[in-house]
Amino acid sequence: MNRSDILRDIAPVIRDHLVVCNIGLPSQELHMIDDQPTNFYMLGTMGLASSIGLGLALSQPKQVIAIDGDGSVLTNLGTLPTIANNVADNYILLIIDNGSYGSTGDQPTYAGKKTALAAVARACGCDTVVEVAAKDTAQALADALAVRRMTVIVAKCDSGNIKVPVITKDPVVIRDRFMTAVRS
Repeated sequence: MNRSDILRDIAPVIRDHLVVCNIGLPSQELHMIDDQPTNFYMLGTMGLASSIGLGLALSQPKQVIAIDGDGSVLTNLGTLPTIANNVADNYILLIIDNGSYGSTGDQPTYAGKKTALAAVARACGCDTVVEVAAKDTAQALADALAVRRMTVIVAKCDSGNIKVPVITKDPVVIRDRFMTAVRS
């Protein structure tokens, strides 16, 4: 399974929650698979989906899922200690770890080599960290949503991209419809 397979599997699980999705192909894939007003597609700022998701969770009571990639988390490693030290039990960080920078041509990341992001998250102080195989991601996400406890899920999958169209929605439209979903 690759990232798009995981996104297809989790779409029914995340549909009724606020979702902040990583820049590039992950956002394009989620948009193609199941576009929802509750999805905020990152069109810039690599590495900040996890940070934006945490801020959103801290500022309101709805459950928030940040979908990030291993490359993006490695770009902003400061997000993991920040998450650990600012507990929001309505927040889940799903790191889809394909061991590559998928949006820029599948160059290998350090997570595809020696760096174990689940161990890094634990070392940063994150209390609930779960590492799963790609096929178990939807169940791990459903379990985390059910217990309403801040959770970091590292889903290990194969690298590779599918062909997807670019998101043609204006960024202001994406922002505005998401903010309406946050307020409702």
